[in-house]
Amino acid sequence: QVQLVESGGGLVQAGGSLRLSCAASGIIFSASAMNWYRQAPGKQRELVASITSGLTTNYADSVKGRFTISRDNAKNTVYLQMNSLKPEDTAVYYCHTVRYIGAGASAYWGQGTQVTVSS
Repeated sequence: QVQLVESGGGLVQAGGSLRLSCAASGIIFSASAMNWYRQAPGKQRELVASITSGLTTNYADSVKGRFTISRDNAKNTVYLQMNSLKPEDTAVYYCHTVRYIGAGASAYWGQGTQVTVSS
């Protein structure tokens, strides 16, 4: 089955950095687009960054220039490097992908990892 397992969250001061990791299994990782979402308390889940199998990346405006998404296909792992962190980055961060089978599609989510940025 498909599994996505995040790690690397924690508590950091404003201006600091963290690197999140998401280890994937049960998918053809090298052919899969991978995404990072986040959800702050009382707010909707939002797309933070995405990376395609061809290494095209996209970022939410709020994190452009500060966050970098990357992938290591040999390790079946996608990363989110977060620099210059702000208190408003505080959220649970989730790894996400979509698997397509014929005319169907299924979304998969990791369990989430907490990122807390103090002021």
